[in-house]
Order: sequence, then C-alpha cells, then structure tokens
Amino acid sequence: MNAAVRLAAGAACLALFAVNASAQGGRAPAELALAGQVSSTEEGLMEGVVVSAKRDGSTITVSVVTDAQGRFAFPAARLEPGHYSLKARAAGYELDGARAADVPADGQAKADIRLKKARNLAAQLTNAEWMSSMPGTDEQKRFLLNCNGCHTLERIMKSSYDADGFMQIFQRMAGYYPGSTPLKPQRLAGKATRDVERGGSGRKTAEWLASVNLSQQQTWAYPLRTEPRLKGKSTRVIITEYDLPNPLIQPHDVVLDREGNAWYSDFGQMFLGKMDTKTGKVTQYPIPVVKPGWSEGTLDLEIDRDDNPWVGVMYQSAIAKFDRKSEKFRMWSTPKEWDTDAGQLGHIAIQGTPSDNKVWIKNSDGGHIYRLDLVSNKMENLGAFKDPRTGKRIGTYGIHSDAQNNAYLLDFAAGNIAKIDAKTKNAVVYPTPTPDSRPRRGRVDHEGRLWFAEYQGNAIGMFDPKTERMTEWKVPTPWSAPYDVMAGKNGEAWTGSMLTDRVSRLDIQSGQYTEYMLPRPTNIRRVYLDDSKSPGTLWIGSNHGASIVKVEPLD
Repeated sequence: MNAAVRLAAGAACLALFAVNASAQGGRAPAELALAGQVSSTEEGLMEGVVVSAKRDGSTITVSVVTDAQGRFAFPAARLEPGHYSLKARAAGYELDGARAADVPADGQAKADIRLKKARNLAAQLTNAEWMSSMPGTDEQKRFLLNCNGCHTLERIMKSSYDADGFMQIFQRMAGYYPGSTPLKPQRLAGKATRDVERGGSGRKTAEWLASVNLSQQQTWAYPLRTEPRLKGKSTRVIITEYDLPNPLIQPHDVVLDREGNAWYSDFGQMFLGKMDTKTGKVTQYPIPVVKPGWSEGTLDLEIDRDDNPWVGVMYQSAIAKFDRKSEKFRMWSTPKEWDTDAGQLGHIAIQGTPSDNKVWIKNSDGGHIYRLDLVSNKMENLGAFKDPRTGKRIGTYGIHSDAQNNAYLLDFAAGNIAKIDAKTKNAVVYPTPTPDSRPRRGRVDHEGRLWFAEYQGNAIGMFDPKTERMTEWKVPTPWSAPYDVMAGKNGEAWTGSMLTDRVSRLDIQSGQYTEYMLPRPTNIRRVYLDDSKSPGTLWIGSNHGASIVKVEPLD
C-alpha cells in the first residue's frame, strides 16, 4: 500500500471510531494505536473480517471488524504500547504468513493483512455451519442440539462410527455429567443417567449419523457450507476477550455486580470466580463440596440486591450464597428424604425474594419446584407442574421470578411458559407461538415482562403478563438455537448461541437484528447486558474457551 493510500485508510479509520468516544475509555476518538487493511487475491479488499490483537504476555485480546473498504482500526485507549500478535477470522480464509505489529507509545502502527484460501475448511466450520451442510431433515438434525453442550459437532462429523458404534456412544454419553468436556470428563454417580436421546428413536438417529460422518468414505459426500460474512452495521463493534487463568474453567454464567466486577459460575469445577473488568485480574473462591463422590460444577448465577452472588451447585444437590464481606459461602442442600442420585439444583430465582424472603429452586430430577424460606431456612416442595392440555410434566429448565416473586418456568421439554402465583401456588400454562420451541433461559425485565430464549424455535420471545400475550423474533442465522436472552432499558435485547459463534442484538421497536461475529469459537450460555449506557455492552462466557468476552457496539 502506498503512502497516499495509507493516509486515506488512516483518515477513514479515524472516522470509523469517531461516533462513540465513551466506548474508547475517555480518550479522544481520533487517537488510534493500530490501523490497516485486509485483502485477499480472491476478493481484494474484504469487509466483515474480524481482526484481533494480543500483546505479548497479556491475557487480553482486542478485536475489531473491517469495513466495506477492508479497513480496520484499534483505538489507542484499547492497545497499550508493545509487540502484538495479529489474527484474522474470515470463513474460508487463513493468514498468508505470520502477522505482528509494534504499537509505539506515541503515534500509530500500520499493518496490512493478506489472507489466502483455507487449506482445511472443515476445521473452520461452526456447529451451525455443520448443521446447514449435512444432509438430513430438520427433525433429524435437531437431535444434535443435545450434543453441542460438551463438545463440537466437528467431533461427530469427523468420526468413523457406524450405527452400532453410535448406539454405544449414546449409552456412554448418558452417563456423563452435562458439564463434561474432552479436557475434563465427569461420570455421573450412583444410578443417575441422562436422556441424551430425548424421546427420539436412537437406532434411526444412529443410522443417519453414520450416513453423514466418515464411516463410509474418507471425505464428506456433501459440500461444506459457510455463512456469509457479516457486513454493514455488524462491523461497528469492539470485542474484548479476557483469558481466565486455567483452561479447565467453564464460565457458564457471567453477570456484573454494581461495582462493575464480572462474576462467573464454573460449570465443571467447584469455584465461584470474580474478574476485575479493568485489569482482567481473576479471583476464585472454592465452593464447599457437600455431596462427596457426586459430579462437581455450578450453573445458574444470580446477584441479589446486596450484591451477593448466589449459585446453583448442580449434582451437589445444593445452592450457595456467597457473602462478599466475610467471603464465606452459606449452603442449602436438598433435604435427605427428597434427595436422589440424580438430584440437581442448577437453577434458582431471587429477583422477587425481597418481597417475601423466599427463593425459588428447580430440581431437574423429576422437575420438582422448591421454595426456600430464608426466615425458617426450610424448603417447601411444590411438586412437578403439568401442562393441562397434554398431561405432560413441565420440563423446567430456567426458572425466573418477578417483583412480586411469582415464578416463571421455561418448559424445555415442549413449548410452554408456566407462571406460578406466589400466594396461591397455582400455575397457569401459556404455549409459545412456535410449537415445541423448547424455551431455555431468560429474565424478567424492568417492566415486568418475561424474556426467554427459544432453543429449538430459533427465536427469542417475550411474555407480557398484563396482556397475557407473547411476541417472537426469529434470529437471522439458521441453527442459532438461542440459549438465553436479556433485554435492557435502552430498547434492545441480546442473545447468544452455542452453534454460530455470533451474538445477536435485537432492536425491539423495529424488530431488526444486528449480529456480531466473535473472534474465535465461542460456546455461549448466559448473556448479560450492561444497559447503563446506550448502546448497551454485552458480557458472555466462552464456556469451552476459558475466557470472558465483552461486546461493545459503536452505534
């Protein structure tokens, strides 16, 4: 690139970040640390390429996205002086040689990046792209939505198991803790097992999987498809990734306290973590093991009005409250007469607790709903609720409460929202507009509306208790399978995915989505929106990547 082109690119990059000075740490928006262009022989200048910079010895990676002219720019407030390794993500492409840049204390570094066609496209496919590529009906493919919690779908597609082999795999997978990963598998204890087939026909599924993997040939008999790169408004973003200190950490839920610290639950270990969002420093607090021999790990994380974190401790059959002043945990376990080998207290609801001093708890074994009275410290078992239309048990996954401490159950086994009246304990069941949408997790917003993710419906939904009506917004990318959703006070709602490596931002009034591509494979569970400014900032955990990710739209 000649000097004139460099100057033009630099000027355009200055304009690129001039919109939102507050998102740049208070520095003048025109101050850039690093700028350049991305191009390839096949396309020339490339829009929608995620460019990442990581300083030697740092745990923090900063990423931006190229504009329509292939330009990228890093604000000076985001990159300290030093030597940086550069990476780029664009489906179907890889770096044409190593890339690095030296960012000076004063001035601006330049770096132009060349990409070439990827030699191994299969290694780049997201879970969603595997789903779109493989032949089969949507009904067949939906089975795989049960398989991406512990590992990628690439492992299945690259396997050489025949149908008999897959039948053995199903049996083996049923005995693993849901927070298992290839790095740290955990077997369930006692007689506990999981229904990995979810009522489907195991033999037919096994035969189909054996027809789309590598059991019959050395390469796939179908073309590998990638999603188009995101462009336009989707390029106006800064993404910051904070590495956690141990590769085994699984930040399942990430939430912020009122001081701006990021807390996370560890899906595979007995720790509650806190990260200083300014420095990236991490502190881990060991959670007591109260059921020795049973699987270890935590799931649902909530922050109460006193800024104390609460967490569901899964197969330890307990919940825990962390007192920030004493830095000690208070534990409540399932009464022994109710407990079973498969007892699992993964989800709690405390938003409405101040109204009556009661905490809602869900036991996944049998779908029983408990209420913990914080005055008497006793649990009440309300039993398992049923859909009056079908007689089937509500397959509760997420449980959420409103300001009056009425509880909402998200029916992950079907397509229902159940509302339990806090005073009468009676439940009313509302079907989602999309049948069998499998609502998973969500939250009650500041207006008392319930927001929920429809995992199998590929949508996010909202239930307004005043009108008793639901609204749905389908996510643009196929097979996004939203896991969680959070709506803020500034008119936007966000969701993430375990399949696409994208996050989706909904403008509630217009119904329009803006999606943002993440720098690397990111298995997302909960999403947390900091709506203290507009646009809001999204915080997520990379559940298989041992990192916390911050997504900041610039407009």
